[in-house]
Amino acid sequence: MKRSYYGVIFLSLVLLACIVFTQQVVNAFFYEQYVKVLVFAVLNILMFPLAFWIYRKERNVD
Repeated sequence: MKRSYYGVIFLSLVLLACIVFTQQVVNAFFYEQYVKVLVFAVLNILMFPLAFWIYRKERNVD
């Protein structure tokens, strides 16, 4: 049985996006740009349901 690696690639990209968003939150907070802090924090929170959806979809691939 050959497995598709699309799920692993997509989850890796979501993880990379989470890391980038978190870093942007820290940098914006340091420079007191609170609107950017809120935007990147919301984007970071929205990554979790996306990652969970990708995981559930790829877990059942046969």
